[in-house]
Amino acid sequence: MKRFFIQRKNLIVSAILILCLILSTFAFAQQEQDENQQKVKNVILMIPDGMTIAHTSLARWYQDGEPLAMDEIACGLIRTHSANNPITDSAPAATAYATGFKTQNRYLSIYPEMVSMPGVGQVDEKDFYKPIVTILEAAKKAGKSTGLVFTCQFPHATPAAFASHSDNRNDYENIAEQMVYNQVDVVFGGGYKYIDKNQRKDKEDLAGYLKENGFFVTPSWHEAKNFYGNKIWGLFAQDAMHYDFDRNGSGEPSLAEMTQKAIQLLSKNKNGFFLMVEGSEIDWASHANDPVGVISDVLAFDRAVKVALEFAKSRNDTAVIIAPDHSNGGMSIGNYSTKYDTAMLNDFLKYIKKAKRTGAGIEELLGNNKTDENIKKIVSEYYGVDNLTQDELNAIKNAKTGELNYVLGPIISKRSNLGWTTNGHTGEDVVLYAYHPNNYIPRGVIDNTEVCDYMAEILGIDLGNFNENAYISNIDLEEKGYNVSIDTSNPSNVQLVISKENKTYIIPQNKNVVLEGSTQYRLKYVSVYIPTAKRFFVSSEVENLIK
Repeated sequence: MKRFFIQRKNLIVSAILILCLILSTFAFAQQEQDENQQKVKNVILMIPDGMTIAHTSLARWYQDGEPLAMDEIACGLIRTHSANNPITDSAPAATAYATGFKTQNRYLSIYPEMVSMPGVGQVDEKDFYKPIVTILEAAKKAGKSTGLVFTCQFPHATPAAFASHSDNRNDYENIAEQMVYNQVDVVFGGGYKYIDKNQRKDKEDLAGYLKENGFFVTPSWHEAKNFYGNKIWGLFAQDAMHYDFDRNGSGEPSLAEMTQKAIQLLSKNKNGFFLMVEGSEIDWASHANDPVGVISDVLAFDRAVKVALEFAKSRNDTAVIIAPDHSNGGMSIGNYSTKYDTAMLNDFLKYIKKAKRTGAGIEELLGNNKTDENIKKIVSEYYGVDNLTQDELNAIKNAKTGELNYVLGPIISKRSNLGWTTNGHTGEDVVLYAYHPNNYIPRGVIDNTEVCDYMAEILGIDLGNFNENAYISNIDLEEKGYNVSIDTSNPSNVQLVISKENKTYIIPQNKNVVLEGSTQYRLKYVSVYIPTAKRFFVSSEVENLIK
C-alpha cells in the first residue's frame, strides 16, 4: 500500500510538472503571439509643428464642423518640456521624438550638458554633446527604407533632428551636409539651395554627391511624381515652400501629394520603412498670430493624415502616430472683447472664410506697391476687409520684409474674436493621436520621449543597442593613446587627424568617411564637430581601421 501511494504521489507530481510545463509553454507562446501582434513593418510619424487644440477646433469650424481625419485616432496627451526648459523649441522636441532622449533648447539629437527640469536624468560629463542615434538612422541600418517629408527647408529643426546632430539648430550648411551623407532614401520639401554648390558658402557639391550615390535629385514636382525608382531628393523650393493657401502658380506640391508619393516609393521595401511627415508652417503661422496661415496648413496637414491613414488601413503592417512637438502662440477662440454668450459662429469665421491667401501670400501680391490704394484693394479682394484704419495701413506699409503676416495676422484675429498670448511657443501638453492595426497604442498622458520608445518597440528596433558604443570622441581616442588633433584651419571643413606610426587618418566633419592617403573607408555614422566644446565625435568602428 505504501509503495502504491508513493507511486501515485510520484505520478501526481509528474502530472503537475507536465501541466505547469504546458501552461508555461502556452503562456510563453501567448506572450510571443501578443508581441508579434504589436510589431509592425512600417511607421509613419506625423508632426504638426506648433499645433494646439485651438488650431484643430478652428479648422473644424472652418469646414462647417466636419471632423478632421486625425480626430478618430486621438488617444492621449504629450508632455513637451525640454531637458532645461518648461517651454521647448522645435529642436529638442524633435530630438525627443527621434531619439527617446531629452536635450536642451537649440540642440539636435545630442546629449545635453545642462539638465534642470524635474524627472530628466543627468548626463555623464564624458557624454556631453555626444550624438544620439536616431530612430531613422537605426531603421536604415536595420534594412528599412527611410523618408522625410516637410514644407520647410530640409535642414530646419524637425527634419534635421532625425538625420543630423548639432548644438546649433541654425547651422544649416553643416546640418545639410550631415543629412545628405546620412543618405535618407526619400526627401521631399524645400531647401534646394543647401545642396547647390553655387549657393553654399563652402561650395560643396552635395547634389553631385547624391547623384553619384544613386539618388535622383530634382527641384521639379513634375519629375518627382513621375519617378518610380528607390532613392530621390525632391526639393521644390530654394528655401521654404509656400503656405498651402499660397501655392497656386508656384508649381509646388501639397503636403498630401508629397506624403502619398513618399509612401508609394518607400513601401516597395519588403523590410518596411520609417517616414516622418511634418506640417512645418503651422508653427510659423502661429508665431505670426496669423489664423489664415493656421487654417491653411492645419487642413493641408490633415489631408496628408488622410493619405497616411488610408494606406495604413489598407494593410495590417503599418502604424501612424501624430504628435505635435509643442504649442505655439497661445491661440484661443475668443478674446477679451468677445461676449461669448452672444457671439455667433460667423463672428469668428466671416473674415477667415473670405481669405484666399495667408499674410505671407498677401506680401507677395503687394510686392513693392505699398500705396494706401493698392493695400486697400488687395486686402479687400483677398480678405474681404474694407475698413482698414490708417494705423493698420501704416503698419502694413512699414512691415519688415518677410514679416507682413505678423501685421495682417493680428488684424484678422482681432476682427475674428481670436486671442493670442505670445509670438512664441507655450508649454502646455499637446494631443497624441495613434493608429495601430491591432489597436496597440499609447494612452493617457505620456512624455514626448515615450513616443520614440513606442515606435522603436513596435518596429522591433533596440535603440539602446544601436547607441551603445556608436560614437567615440577625440578625448576618448587621446585617452586610448592615439595622437589626435583637430584641424580648424578651414572652418568650413574641420577635420579630425589621427596619427599612428607612419600612417595618418583624416576624418572630415559631417561625412561618414575616413581618408588614409588615397584610400577612403566608409563609416556607419556621420562625424560631428561641436565647436563650442572643441569635441569631435566619430563612428566608433574607426578604431578597427587604425589598429
